Amino acid sequence: MISALILLLGFASCSRAEPRILYGFMEKSYLWGTERPERRYSFFILSEDDDGIENLSELYLQHDREGLRWLITSEDWVHFEEGGRNWIGSRHIAMRDGASLPRGQFRAVLINRGGERTERNFTFDVPEDSPHPFPSLYIEGGLFRINSRYPVNRLISYDEQGNIVQTITLTASEGYISDFNFPRSVIGAALWAEDPLYRISALTQVVAVR
Repeated sequence: MISALILLLGFASCSRAEPRILYGFMEKSYLWGTERPERRYSFFILSEDDDGIENLSELYLQHDREGLRWLITSEDWVHFEEGGRNWIGSRHIAMRDGASLPRGQFRAVLINRGGERTERNFTFDVPEDSPHPFPSLYIEGGLFRINSRYPVNRLISYDEQGNIVQTITLTASEGYISDFNFPRSVIGAALWAEDPLYRISALTQVVAVR
């Protein structure tokens, strides 16, 4: 079984004032750049704090052996709720030179506004290369078609400002755009392809839908 990220929780007793990291995951994403797909990494943790999510202020991702560190503040991180639990993190972890992220042991450090902190070690071992070729999305004449070997494919629609309007899980590789009943505000769409087993995904360029 391939493990993308294993957080070593070690539920030792600690002060109630400290934040907590219950679980985390990391995945690799391929986004179409100027001429070819570019690598990006996402990092999220399932967090808790006795004073609520608003009391959390900073999240660090560190690779001590390579001397790497990323800071994600409460102003910058992505926050979403799932099953009443709070996930925080970033979809923009990357090396400055565009190189692949090193494998091995990483460390997550979570700090709240009172200065209390907690940290957990984890191992990152996502495959170096995607097992699937980069997918594609075509929209023309009211029809859409995708070429993707990824097991899960979603159509993400955007408005004129670039905001996500709707996300639809595709059950067919081609069909009519009108079947999605997009709101009038939608002007474009992109294909988000994902392999949950390997924690690898790919996002195509946005294509006009009208």
